[in-house]
Amino acid sequence: MLEKKKLDRINELAKKKKEGTLTKTEAAEQQELRQEYLKTFRKSFKAQVEQTKVIDPEGSDVTPEKLKSIQREKNIRK
Repeated sequence: MLEKKKLDRINELAKKKKEGTLTKTEAAEQQELRQEYLKTFRKSFKAQVEQTKVIDPEGSDVTPEKLKSIQREKNIRK
């Protein structure tokens, strides 16, 4: 997760952009912070998906084989 300070800055810059008072320097900073946020989000989401196990209503494991393979490689699943 991104630091609260950086998230607050992203929101502050978004507000300034909406108001039309964002400078070129701030726009560049905003883009950099957004990229960092997306990188962190994707990494976290990928880790969450890689630990997912899919069970059907009858209780059978129906996790896709591709996901099972990734889990075995990372020793998440035996």
